[in-house]
Amino acid sequence: MRPLRVRTILTWWALDYVAAVRWQVGPLLRHHDPADYLDGRPGMRPVVVLPGIWETWRFLLPLIERLHAAGHPVHAVTALRTNGATVDASADVVASYLADHDLEDVLIVAHSKGGLIGKDVMLEHAAGGRVRKMFAISTPFSGSVYARYLPLPSLHAFSPKDPTTLRLAAELRVNDRITSVWARFDPHIPGGSRLPGAAENRRIDDGGHFRILRNPAVLAALDRFAATP
Repeated sequence: MRPLRVRTILTWWALDYVAAVRWQVGPLLRHHDPADYLDGRPGMRPVVVLPGIWETWRFLLPLIERLHAAGHPVHAVTALRTNGATVDASADVVASYLADHDLEDVLIVAHSKGGLIGKDVMLEHAAGGRVRKMFAISTPFSGSVYARYLPLPSLHAFSPKDPTTLRLAAELRVNDRITSVWARFDPHIPGGSRLPGAAENRRIDDGGHFRILRNPAVLAALDRFAATP
């Protein structure tokens, strides 16, 4: 594969932030009730969506609506709010949600930090047995080298040397139930999101941390993931 041209990288970078702002603000202009997505066709696995840091559940609305249209009951964990808490604290919230709603055979669909939360739930909680598998998009499973230079403690947590990141990276026993998808160029995770022993590692020939949520190849991979018996 040819090296990326600087112009291509800068274009992808700019488009990524434009998309992030649009998708963060756009859903606020319309009313969305998470309860509208809780019904599904009989026999379809429930889906729990986990957004990235500083994202609300509405950021993943296109994925939610796609999965719901396919017949899945889709659960948004609104107690995460803007997902600014630690990975461990957020995992506790998600585990409680699974138990309180007595969800079984769950599919997790996650973006960025949401993938770390999902893996933490699968590993460390009694509720982890309720999760069948996870589809993670742009997740820093091995951290990001940029995190150590960022000014906010909530972002330092994504450093490759952060204790939580190290603990999750060292645990391989649920990796074969995780599909990891990421872009060829991710301005936040330059090392990519390859997960050792994953059910599938797929790098998309596109750029961005956010905008690949709408990439046709990602959506097709999500459809296959959710439809697997």
